[in-house]
Amino acid sequence: MSEPTRLTTASGIPVVDNQNSVSAGARGPLLLQDFHLIEKLQHFNRERIPERVVHAKGSGAFGTFTVTHDISAYTKAKLLSEVGKTTETFVRFSTVGGEKGSADTERDPRGFAVKFYTEEGNWDLVGNNTPMFFIKDPIKFPDFVHTQKRDPQTNLKSGTMKWDFWSHAPESLHQVTMLFSDRGTPDGYRHMDGFGSHTYSLINAAGERVWVKWHLKTQQGIKNLLPEDADRLRGADADYSQRDLFNAIARGDFPRWNVSVQIMGEDQAEAWSQRTGWNPFDLTKVWPHKDAPRMPVGVLELNRNPLNYHADVEQAAFSPGNVVPGLAFSPDKMLQGRLFAYHDAQLYRVGTNHQYLPVNAARCPVHHQQRDGAMSLGSNFGSAPNYATVEATGIAPQGLGHGEPAQKTGDAARYDARGHEDDYTQAGNLFRLMPEAEKERLASNIAGAMAGVPADIIQRQLGHFEKADPEYARRVTEKLQQAR
Repeated sequence: MSEPTRLTTASGIPVVDNQNSVSAGARGPLLLQDFHLIEKLQHFNRERIPERVVHAKGSGAFGTFTVTHDISAYTKAKLLSEVGKTTETFVRFSTVGGEKGSADTERDPRGFAVKFYTEEGNWDLVGNNTPMFFIKDPIKFPDFVHTQKRDPQTNLKSGTMKWDFWSHAPESLHQVTMLFSDRGTPDGYRHMDGFGSHTYSLINAAGERVWVKWHLKTQQGIKNLLPEDADRLRGADADYSQRDLFNAIARGDFPRWNVSVQIMGEDQAEAWSQRTGWNPFDLTKVWPHKDAPRMPVGVLELNRNPLNYHADVEQAAFSPGNVVPGLAFSPDKMLQGRLFAYHDAQLYRVGTNHQYLPVNAARCPVHHQQRDGAMSLGSNFGSAPNYATVEATGIAPQGLGHGEPAQKTGDAARYDARGHEDDYTQAGNLFRLMPEAEKERLASNIAGAMAGVPADIIQRQLGHFEKADPEYARRVTEKLQQAR
């Protein structure tokens, strides 16, 4: 029979008594010298790191990504270099707007973030279960998120705040239509698709760029919850999606997604934009599959549950700025904003050395001149210099120094696209694709969410529905009238 594990302090000092504090007499006051008591209470007060402002409640698992199709003509990324190659991954799913204690079945987009531990460093594909988003410029992001949170006076969720924002931002209509469709309440995380959502780029060995969108198609099949079932589960099992994912992996029913890409060359994207009037870097838009067919790349499988939720899921830190040679960015304004905001959030939330925590640590050698700071794990690079020598001729004349060609840019200014871009056609196309029953549920879901919203806001939003498709507006109007 093995010896029981000896209890110690965090410094490894044996704890003699974990049941009784040191006191001045049996009934006397406690003494400050009881360092085990003090350490235990101090850690308890600090055992919660700041909650994520968005994507606060999440679930995660480890797995693998395996290449099934050769796309090396488009990218020199080593993880994609040959069919059959396998890369370790970690995936975090989440709801977007809710707090950490919110229900998994709320009507909300779902985060779908994948960390690939490659031999060239970590690549983070930080996306959602929708191929589009509510806004196209990051300067609106704090305002948008505030409308999804709580009213500063009542501390209650507010339909008026949400619809006031959406009705003044017709660019949101495409995502709003998907949010209030059946896909707004997916049946757990295993039965939903994932998307990189943004336009990124691929760079090949010749230094040629193409634009790319990433897709993850569930092999389990799409399954969504009806509104009444989502509402029931909100009270019956607020952790429904977490439970479903953990239990499936524990029993060996490993969820899988087919990973594919849409690709457009730079000239092709420009021609497509001229023809359609849509900006290929606009996050509120999608690339229709007839214009850019999906090309298969590989399979993502989740096959190992975390041993400790806080260490692996809560402290997992993602940033779309983490790309490896052969993968790169685009002029997508929302992506450009996230390149700063995500890493900055992790510095605040987890700490300046968060990249060294096991779930975030690269699986390849790391060397740089950044030193010190809180929680500097390991050797802190020992005696290695903490500065880089200057090379007068320079070593990275282009891009990130990985052979990335320069992007074409325009004059620096604040460009207002309102009134000049089409925010209605794709939302209307999404509505027209829906089966009859889903159109009815969409209208009912929207009407229900508009309960208590001032009439002028409702009328402004109905005007957007009308421009997307007159039938869309008619159905919502009928549901609103029935609800009176």
